[in-house]
Amino acid sequence: MIALLTGKLAMKAPDHLIIDVRGVGYRVQVPFSTYFDLPGEGADVTLHIHTHVKEDAIHLYGFRTPLEKQFFQLLLTVSGIGPKLARDILSNVQAEELANALMNGDQTRLSAIPGIGRKSAERLILELREKVRKLGLEPAQVQTATSAPAAAGMLDDVTSALVNLGYKEAVVAKVIAELDVPADTPMESVLKLALKRLMR
Repeated sequence: MIALLTGKLAMKAPDHLIIDVRGVGYRVQVPFSTYFDLPGEGADVTLHIHTHVKEDAIHLYGFRTPLEKQFFQLLLTVSGIGPKLARDILSNVQAEELANALMNGDQTRLSAIPGIGRKSAERLILELREKVRKLGLEPAQVQTATSAPAAAGMLDDVTSALVNLGYKEAVVAKVIAELDVPADTPMESVLKLALKRLMR
C-alpha cells in the first residue's frame, strides 16, 4: 500500500502527474486543489497518496496535505461517492470550505458541484457533518487567483480539464471567453478564475 511518494515532478497536468521516484514513474491523479499548489516540472515534490485497488487496476490519488487526503477518504465513506467523484469534489471546493459547507448544512453550495444533486448534497451533510466537526477546523479562507510566470497555449487544456469535471463544454467556453485574460496567462490562473465563475 503506497501512502506517500517523494520524487521529481516529471509531468504535470490538471488531473494527473507523473512522479519519478528513482527511475520509476508513478501516475498520480490529483484534484485542482493539489495541482494549484505544485511546483514546476523537474522540481522535487512529496504527495500524500491514497491507493485505490480495483480488480483490474491500481489507481493512485495524490494530495499536497494530509487534510486533503483525509477529506478524500471521508468522501469515499459516503454511499455513491467513488474516487473520481471525490477527487472532482475537491477540485471544485477546498477542504476547509467543504468543511464549512458540511457543518453549516449548505446544500446550495454542495449542489453547485457537478455530479452532486440536492439528494447527494443532503446525504453528504447527513453522513459527514459530525465527522467533520470532530476535526476542529478553522473557518475556511478561500484562495483567489494570483499572477504567475507566463505560459501560453493553455486554453484548450483548461477547457478539457473543466469538461472532465462535469461542466458543459459550451458553458466552459463562454466563461473562458468572458474572462478576457492576456494570452500569456498561465493555466493555473485561468483554471482558478474559470472555476470561480462556474461556481457562482
